[in-house]
Amino acid sequence: MQNGRLAARIVIGVAVVTMVSAIIGFVVTIVMNAFVFDDFDAYGEVPIPGRGSVDLPAGEVTISFHTFTGGTDGGFAVPPLQLRIDQPDGVPDPVLAETMGGVTTVNGDTRVGVWTLQVPAEGRYDVETGGEVNGYINPQLSFGHGSEYGWLPWVFAGLFVMSVVELAAGLMWSHRAGKQARPVTPLYDFGTTAADPGGASAHSYAPTDQGIRLEQLNTLAALRDSGALTEAEFEAEKRRILDG
Repeated sequence: MQNGRLAARIVIGVAVVTMVSAIIGFVVTIVMNAFVFDDFDAYGEVPIPGRGSVDLPAGEVTISFHTFTGGTDGGFAVPPLQLRIDQPDGVPDPVLAETMGGVTTVNGDTRVGVWTLQVPAEGRYDVETGGEVNGYINPQLSFGHGSEYGWLPWVFAGLFVMSVVELAAGLMWSHRAGKQARPVTPLYDFGTTAADPGGASAHSYAPTDQGIRLEQLNTLAALRDSGALTEAEFEAEKRRILDG
């Protein structure tokens, strides 16, 4: 029983450590993906309003509205924007989709995702921008990509779920180990009748009323410790035996 309890405590301890590590890892990877691994302007920027060219790879490209603010405590509003993209000769039209993302601000440098662009082929694309950007400091459209480690938070989320299951199993194991019946040591040994050397049988020991009550109390205590009797039932039976 002691070994079972010790093993259950080890399982619970490992589950708690795993759970805490998963929470910390999840938060850290979210922050790192947002501020470190996210290369939002990897392919260049075009001022608003203005014209420019960017070299884009084939695949998905993120387009972000990039400006400088004094802080976003009161919220950040993206102004109406216009975008025109001309592809190289012989290349199909890129597909533009509006996907408003979250606002990221570091020391007043603010960006928010506004579009994703599916680029059919690598090449130099001509970009023309416009919009109602009066009041914004150095507004630009940034072309880049998101974090390459976007899957990491899901790994830590999976670890968290596993730790919850492990913790529940450890608690159930500990509860069952604690309810195992304890061995009862008898107070009296009413053994078989022994024979004397002359062949006559010795008289058997007849327990007194006090001995019987003590044995009954000992049995009740064992039943209570094993969980077969509640504390209230134990006290009621105890009074009945003592009063009887």
